[in-house]
Amino acid sequence: MPTQRKRKRRKKRSNSWLLVLVTVVAVVIGLVVTHRLKQEDKQNTDDHLVKESVSETVPLGSFADFNTSTAPTPEATESKTDRKEPNTVEGTNAAQSTNAAQSTNAAQSTSTDQNADYAYAYAGFSPKPANMNVAWNLLLVNRDYILPQDYAPELSEAAKGTGVRMDSRVSPHYQEMYDAAKRDGITLTPLSGHRRISTQTTNFENKIKTYMNLGYSRAEATRQAAKIILPPGTSEHNAGLAMDIISLDVDFEETKAFAWLQEHAQDYGFILRYPKDKEDITKITYEPWHWRYVGKEDAVKIKQRGVCLEEYLGAVR
Repeated sequence: MPTQRKRKRRKKRSNSWLLVLVTVVAVVIGLVVTHRLKQEDKQNTDDHLVKESVSETVPLGSFADFNTSTAPTPEATESKTDRKEPNTVEGTNAAQSTNAAQSTNAAQSTSTDQNADYAYAYAGFSPKPANMNVAWNLLLVNRDYILPQDYAPELSEAAKGTGVRMDSRVSPHYQEMYDAAKRDGITLTPLSGHRRISTQTTNFENKIKTYMNLGYSRAEATRQAAKIILPPGTSEHNAGLAMDIISLDVDFEETKAFAWLQEHAQDYGFILRYPKDKEDITKITYEPWHWRYVGKEDAVKIKQRGVCLEEYLGAVR
């Protein structure tokens, strides 16, 4: 009898352990299934958000989509300031626009950005081809007017020994200004002069991604990025006509170098391109380090009138 009872107790224990084991396995399987369902739901949500973000963008296309049938008004600059005088923009040859469109599409097709179908244009921007028939020193490129995709000015060193280059027609004037400042104990170290359009594309796309990582849609991230970095082809750096000097910090305005530039830059043909009190016109944040060459005569007039380049050229929008 004792042996039979022991056997029954052992059998009960075995059944209990088996029940526990089955229960644990069932719970684990349930957790796994639930986790997979959540992952699938999350993926579906992410896919929907991506599609929604893309739909918010405005695929403006390339140059071929831009309206070039009428002559644009005096062009605007690199998303900062403009000028109002001898410059009015005239229509650009349709064939050139078509060629520009083709080269743009070709360049964009090699883009590694996930939105490869973006072509050139970005949400909220539809620039017309810049008028290349005006005086070269008054060429206006900005959100409204874009350089040809293959634009490549002849370059030379802005200040000997620095390795930083600008349009070769501007470099002698920068060197002259650099030497004059040096005699006054100021070194106008050139940081960024000419910038290839491909480099501008990379910089702009990276800034867009930064904002997208913060939760902005592609369209809004593009608008935010453009307040800091202009879309490729719309920057004065792409034209080789501007120089970022010494520092990329707003505190630069507190330095002796900035004070020197404010007093003397116009005498060498340079203007502060994006003034603090003109942001609503240039659509670019204040950049005390960004100086644009326009020629001595025009620089003096711009300084005297207290206007930005867009105002001087009559290209305010």
